[in-house]
Amino acid sequence: MASSSTCTFTGNGGHQLSARLERPDGPARGSALFAHCFTCSKDLRAERQLTQALTAQGYAVLSFDFAGLGRSGGDFADSSFSADVADLRAAASYLAETVVAPSLLVGHSLGGAAVISVAPSLPSVRAVATIGAPADPAHVLHLLDGDLDAVRHNGFAPVTIAGRTFTLGRSFLDDLEHGDPRDRVSEFNGASMIMHAPRDAFVGIENAEMLFHAARHPKSFVSLDDADHLLTKESDAHYVATVIAAWAERYLPVTTASTPGTGGDGYDRPGATAHNGGGFVTRLETRGFVLAADEPSESGGTETGPTPYDYLAMSLASCTVMTMRAYAERKGWQIGELEAQVQHDRIHADDCQECEHSSGRIDRLHRTLELPEDLADEQRDALVRIADRCPVHLTLEGQIEVHTILRSPRSN
Repeated sequence: MASSSTCTFTGNGGHQLSARLERPDGPARGSALFAHCFTCSKDLRAERQLTQALTAQGYAVLSFDFAGLGRSGGDFADSSFSADVADLRAAASYLAETVVAPSLLVGHSLGGAAVISVAPSLPSVRAVATIGAPADPAHVLHLLDGDLDAVRHNGFAPVTIAGRTFTLGRSFLDDLEHGDPRDRVSEFNGASMIMHAPRDAFVGIENAEMLFHAARHPKSFVSLDDADHLLTKESDAHYVATVIAAWAERYLPVTTASTPGTGGDGYDRPGATAHNGGGFVTRLETRGFVLAADEPSESGGTETGPTPYDYLAMSLASCTVMTMRAYAERKGWQIGELEAQVQHDRIHADDCQECEHSSGRIDRLHRTLELPEDLADEQRDALVRIADRCPVHLTLEGQIEVHTILRSPRSN
């Protein structure tokens, strides 16, 4: 049976955003990030139906309330369209840490414009689906009942939309008037699906036409017939989610995302897959991210990506600065940039006075830390000590076993 849990994460503005994570029964085919409509919340009946229907199709789905809405912190008067886009980016990072990086983005109404705007900046995203989305965010201005000139003059003023009153800030108006998702959708290299009801009373069908023409191939348009803008009929919400799941499966990675295990250090244990079709160039996939590995030209490679040992050095360097940063934040220290450089080489065991090896060669990693100059001595000493406790460091110095199994190739 699918499970649903409430959670929070820190948004771009530093506010705690209220979220809900729904997981399917068993391994997920991937994860999706859902953005609700303007002034709505994740708890709107239609939004719940959409996320639950996607979960029933095998997706882990994260939905959340934008700042100042629902149960999230912050003040709606301080929000803006670009701030919502930044919060989507923070939500994607949280989803990557919790389950797997999102490969599918789904947005309803203005949330559709937001997912279009954020998609090109999220490498894991392969497909984007919008439902009743405006091609121009400023389109929502005609839905607002209130003195917009007062908003511009005073910085904020009350407005009413769909019978509900909100305090709207000038930054939101400025963002709505200058943002254009059509520019962003044309930059997205994945698949796009535009879903719209021809008789949508809030966002006209011409918006779907503009988005569709701006999007790159592969792209699809699905008519929602007589559905209303909020998809209040359960059958409409279920239809939308079922179509999105079936359509997205064609474009998403073959690998599935299972609930990750957690080790004693609290780190997830994601899997990694390497594909090699000839030469040294190798495609790597992990948690929805696609990378490349290669060898230098002097070793017969083509220099199209880092080497496997480059990735090893990057793993230790990144884990080191993350661990130091986490320690500093727990201590409440406001410190600047942290830097770790790692180089790998091999030496004869006889050259290593501190090693127990008696013959052959050993691997050695040189790590150089660069810390802010204004640190107190005790802060500097503590960060150096904690660097040696980073999880990757402990893994490299611990006992490692590699178990290999052979399986038959997958049939296409």
